[in-house]
Amino acid sequence: MSEKHFPKHVAIIMDGNGRWAKQKGKLRTFGHRAGVHSVRSSVSYCRKNGIEALTLFAFSSENWLRPAEEVKALMELFALVLGSEVKKLHKNDVQLRVIGDLSRFDPKLVEKIRKAEAHTKDNQSLVLNIAANYGGKWDIVNAAKNAMRTLVEEGKSADDLDEALFCSNLTMADLPEVDLLIRTGGESRISNFLLWHTAYAEFYFTQTLWPDFNEDAFEQAIVDFNKRQRRFGMTGEQVEEGVT
Repeated sequence: MSEKHFPKHVAIIMDGNGRWAKQKGKLRTFGHRAGVHSVRSSVSYCRKNGIEALTLFAFSSENWLRPAEEVKALMELFALVLGSEVKKLHKNDVQLRVIGDLSRFDPKLVEKIRKAEAHTKDNQSLVLNIAANYGGKWDIVNAAKNAMRTLVEEGKSADDLDEALFCSNLTMADLPEVDLLIRTGGESRISNFLLWHTAYAEFYFTQTLWPDFNEDAFEQAIVDFNKRQRRFGMTGEQVEEGVT
């Protein structure tokens, strides 16, 4: 590989915390806590290599179906990490955003989230998106509702809805589309994550469990990414000839 190219936007489904903990004879919550180190490692890798945005799937809209004790522990960990990590993120010029439907969260947690976002909003080295109570279907339906509200306010009809208006109402509308989607833990599905945003993303599935996903593991994903030819509907010959 003569020259390494880095994606502008990487999304990661952080899977395998529970299995990692089970292998060590620990509770699932032990794995979730260990996974925080991998978050730090991934943020560090992105900053070092000029990746513009990193989106992490922390808690899906379906994760409420998990045992109540685990959900409670996850919420407590989220609040704890917000308190301990925001200053570090700010010091390293990282902008934090939380995407998803926050209406089900405790108001005190939502307040912490908003304060953290406000504290880091002007940082520019990396945008770190944490997807919490997020679902790709929710994102699409929410964007459609907001786009239709705009059309109604402007006295227009559904026929006036176009892709540009729709996309402007999606979460992360101001960021590049996802170039690379990584899923740890050995599963090969995207689990209702960023359904629209990953339309032309390259997918990378690894057996590595999330708490073991370090900078070397991230590098392996980038090496694989560089082996892909991204055609976006064109032929391989057109891509090689630089046809746009």
